[in-house]
Order: sequence, then C-alpha cells, then structure tokens
Amino acid sequence: MRFGFVAFASTALLSTMAIAQTTPSAPSAFPAGPSDIPAKFVPPIGERDYDKREMMIPMRDGTKLYTVIVVPKGATNAPIVLTRTPYNAAGRANRSDSPKMLDALPLADEIFVKDGYIRVYQDIRGKYGSEGQYVVTRPVIGPLNPTKVDHVTDAYDTIDWLVNKANLPESNGRVGMIGSSYEGFTVVMALLAPHPALKVAAPESPMIDGWMGDDWFHHGAFRLANIAWLGSQTGYKGAGKAPSTGGWDDYDNFREVGSAGDWAKKSGYDQLPFWQRMVAHPSYDAEWQGQALDKMLAANPSNVPTLWEQGLWDQEDMYGAITSWEALKAKGKIGNNHLVMGPWRHSQVNREGRELGPFEWNGDTAAQFREQMVLPLFNQYLKGGPAANLPAAAIYNTGENHWDKFSNWPLACETGCAAPLKPIYLQANGGLGFDKGVGGEDSYVSDPAKPVPHLSRPVNFNDGRWGDWLVQDQRFADGRPDVMTYQTPVLTAAMRVSGAPIADLLAKTTGTDGDFIVKVIDVYPAENATDPKMGGYQLAISQDIFRGRYRDRFEKPTPIPAGKVQRYKFRLPTVNHVFQPGHRVMVQVQSTQFPVYDRNPQKYVPNIFLAKKADYQKATITLERGGATPSAVWLPVVPVAQTTLP
Repeated sequence: MRFGFVAFASTALLSTMAIAQTTPSAPSAFPAGPSDIPAKFVPPIGERDYDKREMMIPMRDGTKLYTVIVVPKGATNAPIVLTRTPYNAAGRANRSDSPKMLDALPLADEIFVKDGYIRVYQDIRGKYGSEGQYVVTRPVIGPLNPTKVDHVTDAYDTIDWLVNKANLPESNGRVGMIGSSYEGFTVVMALLAPHPALKVAAPESPMIDGWMGDDWFHHGAFRLANIAWLGSQTGYKGAGKAPSTGGWDDYDNFREVGSAGDWAKKSGYDQLPFWQRMVAHPSYDAEWQGQALDKMLAANPSNVPTLWEQGLWDQEDMYGAITSWEALKAKGKIGNNHLVMGPWRHSQVNREGRELGPFEWNGDTAAQFREQMVLPLFNQYLKGGPAANLPAAAIYNTGENHWDKFSNWPLACETGCAAPLKPIYLQANGGLGFDKGVGGEDSYVSDPAKPVPHLSRPVNFNDGRWGDWLVQDQRFADGRPDVMTYQTPVLTAAMRVSGAPIADLLAKTTGTDGDFIVKVIDVYPAENATDPKMGGYQLAISQDIFRGRYRDRFEKPTPIPAGKVQRYKFRLPTVNHVFQPGHRVMVQVQSTQFPVYDRNPQKYVPNIFLAKKADYQKATITLERGGATPSAVWLPVVPVAQTTLP
C-alpha cells in the first residue's frame, strides 16, 4: 500500500506541473497577510430576554471571585438565587447559547426563571475564573485554617456585594442559596454566620462529614470510587482529566495495583496535597472532627429557613443532610428546618426523577421537589409569600410509591421517638425473624484476593451504573460462599419501616482487622407476570460498611483480638419503605465490597492506605446468632397505617 500511494502521488505531481505550464498565472488565493482568526469574533445572539454579566467580586482580603449574574430583561425588585461552585460558574450558567433565559440556564433553574429570579453562579477561590488558593472543602477559620477567610466569609462578602443597589439595582435585596454536593457544602458553610440578606437556603446532598459517611469514608472504610475526583479537581485550576485506570474491569485494575496508596503512587496522585493530608489522617482525628459541619451547625444553629435534601439511594453523599437536620432538630430548630428525602441517586434532584435503575416512580419526583417544595419556600422568604406550609419532613415511600409527609420524624429510633427499634435476628439455616432462635454460629472465609464486588462484573466506573448501583439486584452476591444470607418466610402482611436501621453484629475473626457490610433487602416474589424480569428481585433498601478497627472509638483504631467475639454496631442509611405481602425481608453480611471501598488487609497495619501486598490475608469470619450473643439488625418497624400529614 505504501508503494502504491507514492506512485499515485508522483503521477499527480507531474500532472499538476503540466497544468501549471499551460495555465496563465493568477493571484494567490492565500496571501501572506493577517490571520484568518480575527482579534474578536462576536456571533449574533439575537434579542436576549436576559442580561448576562461577568464580574470579579472582591473579598475582604482583596481576592476577586469570578461571578456570573443572569438578570431577566426589565427586572425590578427581583430576588437573587446564589450558587457557589468549584465546577465552573461560566459553564453552569450556560446550558445553551439560547437568547431565552429559560433555555440558557440549567433544568433545575427553570422554576426560578419562570418566577423572575436573578440567578448567580460563582467560582470559589482558586478554581476556574476566581483568584486565590483552592483548598478542598476549605475548613472554617480556626485551628485547621489559620487564614482570615473561608467559605463563610466569602459567601457573606458575595451577598453583601450583590445586595448593594449600586452593583445590582434590579434586586430586592433578598438572597437564597441552593446547590448540590460540593455546592451544597458551600450553602451549609454560609449558614454558619449568615449575611442578614440570606433569607432561605437549600443544601442538596451536601458534603457534611467526609469521614463518617459522605464522600471519602464510611465508618472508616475508604471509598476508592471517589479517588478519580482528586486528579480532575485538584490537579488543575480549571477542568482536568483523571488518569486511566487501565483495562475495562476496574475490579481487576485496583486489585492488581494493591492498596489505595499504591494506586495513588501509580497515578501520580501522591503529589497532590489533599491526598497527602488524607494519608496522614486515616482515622477520625481532629483533622476530620474539626470539619464536621453537623456539629458546627448544632453549636451555632442558624435562623435561616433551610430545606435539607438527600436521596434515599445517594451513592456519594448519603450522610450529610439527614445528620444535619437531626442535629438541628435536637437543638429545637425543627420549625425552620425541613427535610426531604426522595427516591434519587446523587444530585438527581437537578434532573428528571421519574425512575432509578429498573424502578419507576409516581411521576417526575425531582420536578415535584423543585416545584412543590423549593419554589414555594423560596417565594415565601424572597418574594413575601404565600406561606409554603412545608412539613417537617417529606420522605418518599419506596414500597408504596408515593410521598409521605410528617410533622415529626423518624417514626422509630433508638431513643426519643414514638416507637423503639425492633430487632430482627439472624437465625439458623439462613433464617431471619423477630425471635432470637437457638444459639449457634455461621462462618465464611473473606479473601482480599477475591473480594465481593459491589456490582456484577465487569465493574467500570464509567459504564453508566455508578448512579444507580445501590438499587441493583443483589442476587449477584447472594449465594457466594463469602456472603451470608438470611431471610424471613414470605410475608403474609405488609411491614413498614420508617427510620434508620442499626446493624448489631457479634462476630469473631481469625484476623486482626476486618470490615463488615450489612444490607437490608426487599426480596420480590419469584413470579411477576406484569414484569417477569423483576421476579425475585433483591432490592437493597439500606446498606453500609464498618471498619472493624474502629469498633471502640473512631479516633483511635485498635487491632481486633483474633478469635474473640466483638460487637460491631453501626447505623445504616435511612429508609421509609413498606415490605408488601408476598415479599421477604433479607439481610446479607459480607466483609468486602470492592472496588467501591478499598480492601481491608484483615491483618492490622497502622495505616491501610500504605498496606503492602504481603499484608493482605484470608480470614475466617464467624457470626454469632441466637442465645446470649444474638446478631441482629434493629429495624424501625411501625404500623403500616401510621398517621402522616394530609
């Protein structure tokens, strides 16, 4: 082929020379003049129904933050909605180049556009168009932040600038803040010392405590799934790209490399300051405790009406919103704090909410949240009414497929609720029931070389399943020799659970460390004529992990004494679910869930981030059941007809 191409090229060249000798010379079509790229190209945008302004708003230390302000054409006395983001304010405020504000802004902003709001997006310090130094979830001013600025002061200074009539004459001087994930974190930070003009807030899936149950760890187990965020977010001031993990199956990619520390070294992440800080603080020490926003909110509760949102199957930040709301409720602040938990994955409230995985809900639940909860609350406090009349809590009922509204919630809990939790016990022969049953033991071998995957293999974090992995059918794990499965007989009557289950395992191991994953599962009837593929489906309604070294204290890990029964008691994510007649309740117990969580070597090492391949070893895990040492899950069981608000 190469020779043929050369011969063809030579013939073409000779032909061109012949034509040139017989054709009169003409002016060159490509003169050696100015570039074809003009100094400034401004495409026509038509008649916009909005005005977009890009401002550099000064903070108290002189740092200027890039801010996009979108004002409806002809607006007067308009309220402001502010979002502070590390994800590119210019891009967030530009869904399209449409001359219509409704189409130019994101889907979640449609409610505000239709009601005449001014919409503001701002890059936080050090990211994209803003000046200054970027610090991941920058701590508040104090022991962890010796500077005189933080997200609290930056939000205050931004709002102070926005409500100045000289800067934004179209506004009415009232501001609301909204945002999801990291953007929810910045909303919460603003609530620690709110500007007087901040009248309402909606933190959606906010990152509140990165060690206890949000992005980075769950009860001490590191979330490998979020490690790629580090490179793209902290490796670059603007947009960045995470390095390739290798082949298609991330299960193999991470397993072959070794520990999280080995992967960081391989990918170059060991150069990143935030990674270095995490490696230096693997336990719940002052570094993490000093950033727990739920504790700060409880110590200094805000009077700003706040709508806390969290998805019931949020695969990234399932901890923060419910924990913050509970902390404020304990301080008597339930009157101006509202909780909403819908059938959503992470940040799905900003998209369509008709379905999750194979499950279809009663309409677009995300639109219902925005239109029936967010907008009425914002209108009440930013436009003077009418009253939103939101309940204390609105929790989607995932077993009956509708919203439940509560004046007080949860319906059952360990202490302080109308009903106590009820233990459902692991029983002999894979049974599960409200009777302890006879004493006995069940054992399985946990092998870090063959960890239980969190999804059926191959597992790739970019294969489209990350958003709904929590609702995937658990039959891929049921039946493995390293997964213990317990289930009730077929239910003859409906059973309702409404609150947070508590895993309560009594177990021993031949190792000196180990993890425990507990899942509460709704097992569907084996036959479903309407939708055959849902026959026997195993839907996990609640699941979480606990790192055994922290069984006594989260801030001080200790080895597990080999061969001695220890107690592992930890809270599982919140549920509001009805197990229907014909279904079963199932509990699965396992010790690995990879690669969403890193592997525990099962041999105690000072720092699991730095574990070596030789440290990983098999361990036999023995669960105690019945008798004097009954392992159980404490369920928030309440009457099916429990009263809710109309």
